[in-house]
Amino acid sequence: MGHPTSYRTTQIDGLSIFYREAGPRDAPTLLLLHGFPSSSRMFEPLLARCSDRYHLVAPDYPGFGHSDWPDPKKFPYTFDHCAEIMNRFTEGLRLARYTLYMQDYGGPVGFRMALAHPERIVRLIVQNAVAHNEGLGAIWKPRRAFWADRAAKEITFRTSFLSLETTRTRHLGTDPDAERYDPDLWTDEFAFLSQSGQSDIQTDLFYDYRTNVDGYPKWQAWMREMQPRLQVIWGKYDPSFDISEPEAYRRDVPNAQVHILDAGHFALDTAADQIAQLVRDFMK
Repeated sequence: MGHPTSYRTTQIDGLSIFYREAGPRDAPTLLLLHGFPSSSRMFEPLLARCSDRYHLVAPDYPGFGHSDWPDPKKFPYTFDHCAEIMNRFTEGLRLARYTLYMQDYGGPVGFRMALAHPERIVRLIVQNAVAHNEGLGAIWKPRRAFWADRAAKEITFRTSFLSLETTRTRHLGTDPDAERYDPDLWTDEFAFLSQSGQSDIQTDLFYDYRTNVDGYPKWQAWMREMQPRLQVIWGKYDPSFDISEPEAYRRDVPNAQVHILDAGHFALDTAADQIAQLVRDFMK
């Protein structure tokens, strides 16, 4: 534990943004962008394994974890807005250059950041985050129906998407070995989702997810043009995203490293040692 994790907050646009930080500040920086309904907490296994060599920073978005949860009537919960705040967060911490590690919601936040400031991006690590429409499988049919008619579908959406069973399934997916998973992973997340205001916040943000699908062609064009150093780490038991997605990235960036793991949507749940080694090798 030569580089223990620190738990900090900083003020961005009048909001208290919480973040975890570990490793020497003069080392190469990894900016870790979390998924739904998680928080920077999901990166604790990586912070513990990589902070000897790298500077790791993992923020909570507004409305998540220990960051402020402003009222959605006064604060637009959109991916554009989250990306703007995360860009200002990096500026506030004077992170001029960094590798983006993007998981789930971290993808749409991170790609917006990369397109806005490509000069800041050293590498991309994508872990179960989608940038191609075909990556959204059959499970997304009712979610697309919610985007098409929010008023008619919202009650059904909230009942399913924010339930304990769905929260559990996001972790286990189709993994035949459920005993590898700590049940605190989903019970803690469900406790977070059950707090006052969270249902409205997360429904608003997921309704905005449709803008990500509209943005996929721009993200793909950016990757094809820029040919970033790209590593794709994919938990194959993911119930949310199609297993074809890693190869879709390789079509855009032929030199991308692609690794398919015996893990789920939140691959750090069970494959932290393997992922840490992959990250170390890629960062070299």
